[in-house]
Amino acid sequence: MDLRAILMGLAFAVMWSSAFTSARIIVTAAPPMGALALRFLLSGLLAVAIARMLGQSWRLNRAQWRATIIFGVCQNALYLGLNFVAMQTVQASLASIVASTMPLVVALASWLWLGERLRPIGYAGLLAGVLGVAVIMGARLQGGADPLGVLLCVLGVLSLAVATLSVRGAVSGGNVMMIVGLQMLVGSALLWPLTLAFETPEISWSWELIAAFAYTVLVPGVAATFVWVLLVERIGAIRAATFHFLNPFFGVAIAALLLAEPMGRYDVIGVVIITVGILAVQRSRVAMR
Repeated sequence: MDLRAILMGLAFAVMWSSAFTSARIIVTAAPPMGALALRFLLSGLLAVAIARMLGQSWRLNRAQWRATIIFGVCQNALYLGLNFVAMQTVQASLASIVASTMPLVVALASWLWLGERLRPIGYAGLLAGVLGVAVIMGARLQGGADPLGVLLCVLGVLSLAVATLSVRGAVSGGNVMMIVGLQMLVGSALLWPLTLAFETPEISWSWELIAAFAYTVLVPGVAATFVWVLLVERIGAIRAATFHFLNPFFGVAIAALLLAEPMGRYDVIGVVIITVGILAVQRSRVAMR
């Protein structure tokens, strides 16, 4: 792995992890589903425009349309929708920690239901991930974290894992950025009816809200995805996935820095354990191939 790939991976991890902090700023000042629906609309249109400039077509094959719809429903409408609603009462750092366990959830589900074998270090990584989550959740719930908000975050990461398992290899036919844009538009289309039915358009305008929304549209919404695509093309999906083990650390650190969210010793211990678990699982998968 060369220096450029390492820098791309670090940039992706920072951008991806920062989305929880900007989302927390947004949902404390605006209706969560409405803000997310508008974000998907703008990010989706930008991604489609970039895809067209790259020469990609929206004439997708059946597997690609399947991937587009599943990700639009599970990743955008469910995973991010549930997280945006949850972060009205749950801190960004906690939401990012729960979301960062997705590689562990995918690995566990692959082992239990798809028969994918891991080396002993992989099983140890799964146990470490569970232990790390238990350490953090125990401390946060005792500290007054909203149980319903935590449950929504958990349901969100489960839906993202379902999407990941359902569309393996479905984007191998190219048009990746077009698929990214179209699945965002699918998520937007699903969230608008819920927004109109259940939310009141009450917004507390501020420069922080405008900056956070613009950042969410441009950076986690489009730039992070674009960097991820380039990284996968450069070093492959398996090696690129190892950068996900940085997400727990960056998610907590960015929330502490920008939102002044408290970071207790159990958070630090749990994040370290989860990070080690994710890295162990990824190393096991690389070794098995």
